[in-house]
Amino acid sequence: MQNLILASSSPRRKELLENLHLTFAISSSEVDESFDPALTPEDVVMELAERKAQAVFQKNQDAFVIGSDTIVALNGRILGKPADEAEAISMLKSLSGQQHDVFTGVSILSPESSTTFFEKTEVWFWELTDDEIKAYVQTGEPLDKAGAYGIQQLGSMLVKKINGDYFAVVGLPVARTIRELKKAGYQL
Repeated sequence: MQNLILASSSPRRKELLENLHLTFAISSSEVDESFDPALTPEDVVMELAERKAQAVFQKNQDAFVIGSDTIVALNGRILGKPADEAEAISMLKSLSGQQHDVFTGVSILSPESSTTFFEKTEVWFWELTDDEIKAYVQTGEPLDKAGAYGIQQLGSMLVKKINGDYFAVVGLPVARTIRELKKAGYQL
């Protein structure tokens, strides 16, 4: 039996893989998530995804390991997870009425191969009032999410439209990940 490990403690990524009825283990990768600010958003998510996958793969070299990272970029400026409510409010104000990009990087490591890729999804927000932003931030939902929102929960009320992979915005581009796993030799 092939061993599949998700190198993430993200409940959203866990749920996306569970929805596919895959049998997998979770091994959170505690890695340094700092990055060179000169890197493009694409390079940042791929580097962080690979760093996470490598940390778990080093201890499980007979497994297929999936590492992933998601960031939000507004006009090329990366918006990570907000440090506090004030930063979440500031991020959401900057995203209000704007189009931004969500990048999710995925790294798949196995005994026979490795691949790292990213998906980019364009997201447009409605014009948000200060009251809407404050009410959303007070739910606590934005505090552990890149760009200070989660599209799959209450944050869905902020999103006007998207162009790209919805699941990549949630945290894992499911269809492409499965295809890349199969290319790496994983049998579903």
